[in-house]
Amino acid sequence: MTGQLDASLKDMVEECYLETVSEAMDAGHSKLVAHKEGVTGAAMLLAAMSDMEDEDAKMAVVALNLRPSQLEAN
Repeated sequence: MTGQLDASLKDMVEECYLETVSEAMDAGHSKLVAHKEGVTGAAMLLAAMSDMEDEDAKMAVVALNLRPSQLEAN
């Protein structure tokens, strides 16, 4: 599924994930809760910007293997 994402869409999904995780962690949520919120937010963005169904978009985001620890790398 991630093979279907062009580079610009993948970048937007990753940015959405990281921004959502950052906001959740700033609000005092655990990394696990922040990760779940990041996946949900990024999947919603992907579904809205593509013709993917919600569950397919969520699986595509999960397949990107994004993690809260990537915040420190950026």
